Amino acid sequence: MIELGVNIDHVATVRQARRTYEPDPAIAAALAEQGGADGITFHLREDRRHIQDRDVDVLMQTVTVKTNLELACADDVLAIALRVRPDWALLVPESRQEVTTEGGLNVAADDGRIAAAIERLKDQGILTSLFVDPDTDQVAAAAKLGADAVELHTGPYALAQRGAINDELDRLRASGQVAIESGLRLHAGHGLNYTNVRPVAKLPGMIELNIGHSIVSRAVMVGMKEAVAEMRRILDACCP
Repeated sequence: MIELGVNIDHVATVRQARRTYEPDPAIAAALAEQGGADGITFHLREDRRHIQDRDVDVLMQTVTVKTNLELACADDVLAIALRVRPDWALLVPESRQEVTTEGGLNVAADDGRIAAAIERLKDQGILTSLFVDPDTDQVAAAAKLGADAVELHTGPYALAQRGAINDELDRLRASGQVAIESGLRLHAGHGLNYTNVRPVAKLPGMIELNIGHSIVSRAVMVGMKEAVAEMRRILDACCP
C-alpha cells in the first residue's frame, strides 16, 4: 500500500497572510492523521514564509505518525532538524525568489555540502531523502552520497500536456528503477492532485507520495480530514 505524506505548509501560508494564530498547522496535522495520513511533511524555509520555528516544535510534540521535515542544507535550519530529530529529513534546494520549489537538488555536482548534511543527520539517527529531478544520474549520485531515499520531482509531469505526459512518466519510471536497484526507497511529490496521482502511484517500486497544495486546497471545501480521506481512497483503490 502506498504511504501518503500530507504536506501542511499551505495551512501556515494562510495563517501568515495575516500574521495571526489561525489556521493552526498542528490542528491540520491532527485532522490529516484522522483522515488516513501515514506521515506529516512540513518545510522550514530559510525565509520562514510559512512554517515557523515554533510550528516545528509543536508538530514534533503532537504528530503521532511519521514526521518529515523538509529543509535546505543551511546551517540554521539544519541545526533545528538535529535538535528536534524528525523521522525523516528531506533535503531540497531553495531560492528566495521562487513561489515554491522549482527543481531538484543537483546532487551530481555536490561540492560536499549535501554529503556533510546527510552525515550530520544520520549521526542523529535521522533518515534522509533527497528531492531530485527524475534523472538517472541524479538518483545514482544520491545513492553514492548515502541517502536513504529519493523523492522524485513530479512537477514537470504535473504540468505536462498530452503526449508529453507519457514522456515524463517514462523519466519517472527510469529514475525509479535506478533508485530501486541502488537500494533507495522511492518517494515522489510536487504538483500531484486527485486527477493525476494514479499513474505515479502505480510506478514500480513506489513507496511514498507527499502531497500538499492539492489536499489543502480541497480541505478549504470539505475539511482536512475528508480531503485526506479522499486521497487515501484513491491510492488504496489503485494500489491495493
